[in-house]
Amino acid sequence: MMPDARDDEVDLLIDAWSRRLPDIDLTPLDVMSRLRRAANRLSRLRAEAFRGAGLAAWEFDVLAALRREEPPHELSPMQLVAATMIGSAAMTNRIDKLLARGLVERRPHPRDGRGVLVRLCPEGIERADAAMTALAQREAEELSALSRADQATLARLLRVLARSEPG
Repeated sequence: MMPDARDDEVDLLIDAWSRRLPDIDLTPLDVMSRLRRAANRLSRLRAEAFRGAGLAAWEFDVLAALRREEPPHELSPMQLVAATMIGSAAMTNRIDKLLARGLVERRPHPRDGRGVLVRLCPEGIERADAAMTALAQREAEELSALSRADQATLARLLRVLARSEPG
C-alpha cells in the first residue's frame, strides 16, 4: 500500500506496525505518538526560550516557582520541592547553584529558627520574566496554526488525559 501524501510519520509508523501485528488495535498510537512528538518539540522550544534568558530548564523551574509567589518571592526548600516535584537533595544542589549565580538568596526563616527561606534576587526576577516572555511568544507561534477555539478544545482534552490514571 502506498502512503497517502497527507500521511505523517505517525501514520507511517502505525501502517508499518499494523502489517506486523494485524490483530492489535494501534489506534492509541494516533494520539500518544503525536503527544510524544509534541512533547519533544516543546522541550526543545522551552530550552531555546530559557537559553535566551541565560537559564537552563531546571533553573527556570525553580525561579518560576519563586516568581509566582507574592513579593518578596520566597519559599522554603520543602515548598520548592513540592512546587517542582523533585527530591530534596536535588533541590539543595539546585539552590546552591542558583545562589552561586546570584539569582536567589537564602535567609533565616522568621518563624523557624532552624529553617531557611529561598528568596528570588532582582537578577532572578529579570531572568525568570525574560524566559517566561520568550516562552509565551514561542508557544503562541507554535499554536498559531490552531484557532483559539481549537486551542481551548485541545487544552480541555489534554486536561482530561493528564488527570486520568493509567489503565
